[in-house]
Formats: sequence, structure tokens, C-alpha cells
Amino acid sequence: FTKVALKEYEIEVSFIGYQPKIIKKVTLTKKKPDVNLKTIYLVPDSFTLGEVEVTGERSLIENKVDKLVYNADQDVSNAGGDATDVLRKVPMLSVDLEGNVSLRGSQNIRILINGKPSGIFANSVADALKLIPADQIKKVEVITSPSAKYDGEGSGGIINIITKRKSIEGFSGSINTTVGTRQNRGVLSLNASKGRFGINGSGSIYYSRPNDGTSEFKRIAKESVYLQNGTTKSRRIGFHGKVGAYYDINAYNSINSNFSTRGASFNRDGFVDSRFDSLMETVLEVFHRTTVGGTLNSGFDWNTDYKKTFDKEGQELVLAYQLSGNTNNTNNIVNQDAFPFRKEDNNNDGKNLEHTIQLDYTHPFSKKIKMEIGAKTLIRNIKSDYSSVNKLTGQFNSGRTDLFDYDQTVVAGYLSFNLELTKKYGLTAGARYEHTQYGGSFRSGEIESFNDSYQNFLPSIILSRKLKGFSSIKLSYNKRIQRPSLYYINPFSEESDQRNITQGNPYLLPEITHQGDLSYNTYVNGTVLYASLYYKYTDDVIESYLTENGGISQTTYQNIGTRNQIGLNVFSSKTIKIWTIRANINASQYAGKGNFNGELLKAKALVYSAFTSSSFKFKKGWKAEFWGFWNSPQQTLQGQNPSFSMYGMGVKKEIWGKRGTIGITVIDPFNKEKFFISELEGKNFYQRTSFGLPFRSFGINFSYKFGKLDFKAKSRKSFIKNDDMKQGDEGGGGQGGGQGGGK
Repeated sequence: FTKVALKEYEIEVSFIGYQPKIIKKVTLTKKKPDVNLKTIYLVPDSFTLGEVEVTGERSLIENKVDKLVYNADQDVSNAGGDATDVLRKVPMLSVDLEGNVSLRGSQNIRILINGKPSGIFANSVADALKLIPADQIKKVEVITSPSAKYDGEGSGGIINIITKRKSIEGFSGSINTTVGTRQNRGVLSLNASKGRFGINGSGSIYYSRPNDGTSEFKRIAKESVYLQNGTTKSRRIGFHGKVGAYYDINAYNSINSNFSTRGASFNRDGFVDSRFDSLMETVLEVFHRTTVGGTLNSGFDWNTDYKKTFDKEGQELVLAYQLSGNTNNTNNIVNQDAFPFRKEDNNNDGKNLEHTIQLDYTHPFSKKIKMEIGAKTLIRNIKSDYSSVNKLTGQFNSGRTDLFDYDQTVVAGYLSFNLELTKKYGLTAGARYEHTQYGGSFRSGEIESFNDSYQNFLPSIILSRKLKGFSSIKLSYNKRIQRPSLYYINPFSEESDQRNITQGNPYLLPEITHQGDLSYNTYVNGTVLYASLYYKYTDDVIESYLTENGGISQTTYQNIGTRNQIGLNVFSSKTIKIWTIRANINASQYAGKGNFNGELLKAKALVYSAFTSSSFKFKKGWKAEFWGFWNSPQQTLQGQNPSFSMYGMGVKKEIWGKRGTIGITVIDPFNKEKFFISELEGKNFYQRTSFGLPFRSFGINFSYKFGKLDFKAKSRKSFIKNDDMKQGDEGGGGQGGGQGGGK
């Protein structure tokens, strides 16, 4: 028990089938506010109960006042996958082929792990999600209207991934293995606690089999045609580990500390055949280019929290510190056999280091009024070093060397009130202030250093009303920002080849988004229904912009204009005995406009995503599920990104007294390979890219739990919540090590 008054108690302990026992004169004082009753023995009663089976299981989807919760551990088809596979099944979320996550059509989101940020997302969100085993995810929280307590970053909303961290009296653990054609994975988890102290840890390793991909590229300009086709072979291996410990000093004070580490190796080899022609079909340039390369990344997160509670229920003070680090090292050896001849060894090394300190205080004035106030400071230091060596001469290419340092400091404070206006109406209102200071400098070349600062005032309000039964309605508004990451800012020119150049823009401003949301949810006779009508207006939209001149494309990033989006999201689930069916659809009308270099840009499109599943729970521990999703092309002011769809099925059987499971998963069994097309169009060019990947996969999963499994409901999450800055189009190099090696 916690948060009980300081006085003398008489405690009665009872359990079905046993005689009750009374313990008298249990006294709590300020000097000794908690008491350990040690082991209590009960005497069996004189009668015997018949066999009784008690089954308890959480709903797969829970719709709460401030968030939607997907209980991943209740989904049979998640076995053997990674976090990407889990997020594809969460209402309102969609995940594209590269693993980039969108919330109601926006990739400007913030992803947390157990309520806190993680350096694991520093370089690539898509790659980071592959490191998190699906079997370690307990639930996923989706927050579309964050209160002032949350960082202002993430104009699309917040995704909080809660992992399986258990507090137990004793020792327990689990193992989980997956073998398949797509990836292989092994996971070990251990948990132990005694009295006021507990420790838990887990480790996982995964390996993906080599995948062969194909690509085709075509750009038609006023005076030329540029054609490319090629193949790639890629493979990955990685690990992820974490350990956590807590100590309850007494009933009012506790300390919680966690450390996690990860690493991954990504190897990618391939070739490209290129041909540059005039419109008169005169061959101007032909070359064959091979690339042999790989990326090694590693990182860690360490956080420590101190929490103090008070006699008044709900009153608490939390002081938290977090240190995060990440390294990303990329090497590519490039050989080009025709003019301009190239034989290069390119290296890109990136390092990120973040310090975060945060103070949060919650004060309930009464059962109907609660205040939240807090402050936070985030200090981010990033280094990105790129070098290129001519292997024919052995000399460094000074014109292709970039030694870049980037610093960012964010200081923030917030105030929020939660009010129960009446028995039916509730109100959450608050505001957040953030001051951002940033700057970049170069240790090579002649590019000038830069620095600047800006301030943001971010109000938020949520008004809710309870209706009859289990129904409610909610109206909300919030203002959010999206800061550009290093991938967008670094002004160094990156060459994927001599005719495709990308350059960052150090003068980008953050995106500002205003969002309104009207939602309704109900539960009637086993049917869950959630519907949300929303509107978003974004100013200073950051998008890539491509221009073509003389057969050479130049891509940069601009605060290119505005974006309006009005949409409807509907989710429903229905359970009929052993059968549960659920469906989610999100559709929105995209309208963007901008002006760059005198060119007026406009685009409109209907953007949608849909998901459906059908699951069955049979006798003797058998479970099965069938699922599929469809994502439409994503619209930009210059074109469209690829559409994406996938379907699969899974079967699982409980064994060994429900301590173990064995199952099989099949994905796209009738599609050996899939092709994905993206298009861009400007005033003097049209560009089309197509790439294909093997898709059909099969996997077998086995899991086993051991030890004592007496789980207690203790809150052990960290209280730090950082932001994820807007990531690059390719999902990589957001911070440090963001430049590709194929220069």
C-alpha cells in the first residue's frame, strides 16, 4: 500500500479457500512511514472449491480521454516482428515501405519509449524501430492533442511505445526466438526484485537475410534525358540491450535508473548503369558505377529520476536527468568506369550527445482541480565529418570534405490545469513557452558559420463531455512546432552522382501547426466506435525542392509555403464470442501552396490509409489472425511518394501450461516481389523513380516464460520527454552522419 495516513492500523488478510488472519497494531509515523509485514501464512479452510477457470484479458484497443491505446501484447500476429510491424496495426498510424511512420498523414511526430526520448532515433527513426522486438512492446499510446506538459515538438502528435517492464517479488524471465525468410531474432528478458529494490534487463539480437533490390530512374528535361537502372544487395545485423533498477527509499521517496545500449551494422552493395542523352537521342554520357559500403551505428541512453510524493493524493515532485549518445559511421567505396572516372573511398562519421534535465510538479487543489507546472533544458551537440579520398592518387579531395559542428539548446516552461467543471464536463487548459538557440560552424572549407534563436508560445485546450452509457465527446485545440534537423540544415553539397546534388539550408525556420479536433467514442454491446474530425493548418512548411539545369538536378530544403488538411478518422471493433474484427480508416484532403524562385506551386490530393484485421481465439490455447493495410501515395508540392500495402496471417498455440507459445507468420504469400513508384514534376522536368524488393516471407516463433510471475503495478517509467526533430526524406542522417556515402 502507498499514500496512506500516518496512524495505527488493524490489517485483515484473506484469500479464497483460506482462513482470514488479523494483524493488530500496525503503526505508521513520520520517522517510519512504511512497514514491511514480511511473509504472512494463512491456514487452508475446511472446504474445497470445485474447478474454476478465471480468464482476464485487456481490450486490444482502449480509447481514453487524452490518448488512444493499442495493447500490442494482446495481438497474436505481432510475434517475431519488430516495432515497425506493431505500429502498422495501430489506429491512426501508417508506416511506409522504408519504415517511416505517419500519424494521420503527417510524419512530423515525436516518438517516445516509456514516456521518454531516446537517442536510438537520432539518425533514423525507421532503422531504430527495427531494433525494438515486437515481443518486448506492451502497448502503444497515440496522443493527437498533447497538453502543455509535453514538448512543443511534433506537429503531427506523439507516439509513446511502452515496453514490457515488470516489477515482481522474486525472479522471472522469458526467451523468444524467431526464424524466418525475412529476419531472425532472439530475445532474453530477466526481472528480479526483493522488498524495496528491483532490477530488470533484456537483450536482443537480430539478423536479416540478404535482400536483392532493383531500381529504375528516369528524368526528362527540356534538352536531355537521364536514365539509370541498377541492383542492390543489403543485409542487417543488430542488437539492443537494457537494464533498469529502482529503490523505494520509503513510502514518499523513490529513485529509478535505466541504461540502454544498441548497435547495428547495415551493408549495402550494388551497381548503377547510367545514360545521359540529348532529346535528339545523341548519347552524351554513359557510365557504370559500383558501390560497396556499410554503416555502423551505436548508442546509449542513461536516465535517473527522483520522485517524491506527499500526504495529499496526487501531489508529487519529479526531478529527472538523461544523457544520450549516438555514433554513426558510414563508408562507401565507389568505382566509376567512364568519364568522369572515379575511384573513391568516402567516409561519413557522426556523433550526437544530449543532456536533458527536467523538473515537474503536480498539485491537486481538490478532487476537481489539479495544477501541473514544470521546466526543462535540453542541450544537444552534434558533429558530422565527411571526407573523400581519391584512391587513384591517394589524396584527400578538399572540395569534398565537410567537418561540421551543430549546437542546439532548448529552454522551456509550462503551466497546465485540469478541471472537473461538472459531473459531465472536464477541461484541460495550459500553455508552454520554448526558447531555442542554435548555431553551426565548419572546421573545413570556406562556408560561413551561422547562429540564431527563436521563441514559441504554445497554448493547448481540451474540453470533454460524458454522454450516456460509455460514450463521450471531446473538442481540442493545440499549437505545435517542428524544428528542422541537421539533415535539412547542413549546407554542404552531397552528390549521389555527378548529376544529382543535395544541399541543406541553414536558414530554415520551424514549421508552425494549428490543430483542431472533434472526436466521439462509444461502447455498445461489444462494439467500440471512435470517430474524429480534424483540421490542421501549417505555416512555413519544410519540403525538398528540386530544380534542373543543364542535366544536373539541385535539391534543397525551403520553408516553401502553407498546408491545409481536413480529415476524418474512424475506428471500430466488434467481438462476437471467439471472433474479433476491427477496422480503421483515415482520409484527409491535402491542399498545399507555395512560391519559390518565382514559381507558384499548388497541389491537392485525397490521402488515405486503411487497416483491417480478423482474429479468432479457439479452445486449447489456439489463436489466429488475418490482417491487411493500404496506404495511398503521400502528396508534396512537387509530386508523390509511393503507395504501400501489405497483408498477412498468423497462428499461435499455447503450450506447457501457458508458459510457452509456438506460432507461424506469413506475409504476402502470393507476392514474391513488389514495385514502388515515386514522381516529381517541375516547370522544366519530369522525374520518375521505381524500385522493387522481395516481399513474400515466412517465420516461425517460439517463446517461453520461467520463474515466479507475481507482477505488481508499480510505475517505473522515466519522466523525461524530449523531441524528435523533423527527419530527412531518406530517413537517415537526421543528426550527425546524415550525408550518404555515395558521393
